[in-house]
Amino acid sequence: MTAFAPESDDDLLNAFHSGNKEAFEIIYDRYWLLLIRHANHMLNDEEEAKDVVQEVFTALWSRSDSLPSYPNLAAFLYAVTRNRILNRLKHFKIEAKYLAQVEHIIQHPSQMPDSRMREQDLKRVIEEGLNSLPPKMREVFELSRKQHKTHKEIAEQLNISDKTVKKQINNALRILKSKMGDSFNIFLTFF
Repeated sequence: MTAFAPESDDDLLNAFHSGNKEAFEIIYDRYWLLLIRHANHMLNDEEEAKDVVQEVFTALWSRSDSLPSYPNLAAFLYAVTRNRILNRLKHFKIEAKYLAQVEHIIQHPSQMPDSRMREQDLKRVIEEGLNSLPPKMREVFELSRKQHKTHKEIAEQLNISDKTVKKQINNALRILKSKMGDSFNIFLTFF
């Protein structure tokens, strides 16, 4: 049994603000599964939910000395989780906009003056589409496609599981393919 046994979230939060690492572990154990359920309910994707909650706890840990005091730890963690999810969803909408532009360019090639200009525009739109992916998904995808790293190499570099790497790459490809339709094969020639 641990030497530090707080009875309330206030005690935990105060101990964490004071630099007690064990308090962070207790917060993590107390809220990890609850936050994953909350995130999964909003995202309907358990792997994405786990990624979001991991980001929340990583941010909490890295900003422990700069976080203001909050009267309700649970409400704070749920709010941070919700905000991270909303940011991801916003990025998905931006991504959809750019992929629609790529599809438009491919479906209306006669509107472009020449093939070289079309190619440059297509590359730009693809790059913008990639940049609109959630940061972690984009990083994994680019390590795979631009740096030609294996799933294992990416997992080791980012300290995540091979399964998460595969899921992130598959999600990125699925998102890009659904938005680009038949032009997805052209996309694959670039990446």
